[in-house]
Amino acid sequence: MSTATPPPVSGAVADVAIGEAAREDALPTKRRRGSAAGNAARSVTSPWASVIAIVMALAWTTPTFGLLVTSFRKQGDIQATGWWQALSTPFTLSNYSAVLSGAEGQPPLTDFIVNSFVIAIPAVMLPLFLASLAAYAFAWIDFPFRNLLFVAVFALQIVPLQIALLPLVTMFQNIGIGGTYWSLWLSHSAFALPLAVFLLHNFMKEIPASLLEAARVDGAGHVRIFFQVLLPLITPALASFGIFQFLWVWNDLLVAITMLGGNAGNGSNAPLTMVLNNISGTLGNRWYLLSAAAFISIAVPVAVFLSLQRYFVRGLLAGGTKG
Repeated sequence: MSTATPPPVSGAVADVAIGEAAREDALPTKRRRGSAAGNAARSVTSPWASVIAIVMALAWTTPTFGLLVTSFRKQGDIQATGWWQALSTPFTLSNYSAVLSGAEGQPPLTDFIVNSFVIAIPAVMLPLFLASLAAYAFAWIDFPFRNLLFVAVFALQIVPLQIALLPLVTMFQNIGIGGTYWSLWLSHSAFALPLAVFLLHNFMKEIPASLLEAARVDGAGHVRIFFQVLLPLITPALASFGIFQFLWVWNDLLVAITMLGGNAGNGSNAPLTMVLNNISGTLGNRWYLLSAAAFISIAVPVAVFLSLQRYFVRGLLAGGTKG
């Protein structure tokens, strides 16, 4: 019994086969190189982009570093030399102790730090809750004029908040909540809702519809789908917008001054930014304490961002599509 052996493959045919295989293996790489995502990745990781990023980082952090060094210097040293010559002069913690304990009849700065937290936390949670409900309705519930209403909500982003401040103050005064925390919570929530709804809606639309269909087959309604299926999936988006909103509310001055009005003097509800705005006039010639007070003010948002930056970046990138 004999066995047939395949005819030998000539060298030319083998070369052609190897060339075809090589071209097929290289085709995805070429496509990736020609894609928009690949071009953007190469642009960001180029040496020139790294140099520009380093220069921007130095330009951004140098004033903050100078503020930190100045906050540890005495008044005479600040007036005599610049912060870059601080190594030739002694450092002191007296500026921080004077600001935190109160100076020249001013209440301690710790009271205003508590006020800022009391204002910022509800002003973050309230728009997140309302915006997530609205985004779910716009994304997955079919109702009349849905697209028109979504465009109207999105268009509210172009309205400057300065236009709405005086009408809001009048309305809050008429209903008896003027100068209270409620006026700040509702104002910040109203100004944040359009952007929050837009971002969360775009994120929710990236979730596969088959996932929601599977939940409906199991008997889940809209409430259960929202709380048990969607909320765990949109946590990065909620975290990223929450961080952004916290930084915005913590550093706000215009809304606080407008809404609190006459209550700014007694400091009962005033946030930390209002104290920084009035500290130079209140302390008179002790203007050098501004550096310590200002660094205390920015220390909290910087710590929040650095500790939660992975959630911030993940939330910004999670809704993107692959290139």
